[in-house]
Amino acid sequence: MKKINYLLGYKDMHIVQDPEMFKFSLDSVLLANFVTINMTSRNILDIGTGNAPIPLILSRRTHAYITGIEIQKEVYDMAVESVNINNLSNQVNIINDDINVYAKNNTTKKYDVITCNPPFFKSTDQSNKNISSYKTIARHEVCLTLEDLMKVSKTLLKTNGTLAIVHRPERLVDIITLMRHNNIEPKKIQFVYPKQGQPANILLIEGTLNGKAGIKVLNPLMVYDDNGEYTAEIKSCLEAK
Repeated sequence: MKKINYLLGYKDMHIVQDPEMFKFSLDSVLLANFVTINMTSRNILDIGTGNAPIPLILSRRTHAYITGIEIQKEVYDMAVESVNINNLSNQVNIINDDINVYAKNNTTKKYDVITCNPPFFKSTDQSNKNISSYKTIARHEVCLTLEDLMKVSKTLLKTNGTLAIVHRPERLVDIITLMRHNNIEPKKIQFVYPKQGQPANILLIEGTLNGKAGIKVLNPLMVYDDNGEYTAEIKSCLEAK
């Protein structure tokens, strides 16, 4: 059932969600805080925007025009409603389309920044897919593969434009290989750990189209402290800006 909730950490912003489809997670919040946005950034694209958590958070960081694209019509409808209830329709636009089709039809539309919280899992006959088609599309590379993401980013980014994604550490080699194959040079990376002593389970990585070689590895980010509470670093991401 569709509900209107407070946007995580942003008590004056709301988001429309439906647990039977797919609720946004901490991944989206971390990505929206990780991505580099410059004063010169004018156009931002969020691929697979879901119910629009990333555009909503980014609206607090920049005055740039933000476009979110979502392939699933019912999820797109929630994104539009989320934008409207926060009175952001002058800054945020949501499009219902397949990003692969959109990129083919918009080869002259160049973005300064692209963000994406893509499906994490490869889609195979052996994949343990969710019964819900909404969640399957969000979690498995059914409609968008990593290779697709890099190709459309190469098409839609301006030279020296930024691509930032959140993913799983086990896909790091695939990500870097596909970035470089599409002239996107990895520039910034951060590993996120559930807590001290546990392996990383989230990867944040950013690259620049036609950028120079050289990558910056940020300090590791811990989600929980020894008491099971969010760390100060995570709380800073969740505090309303």
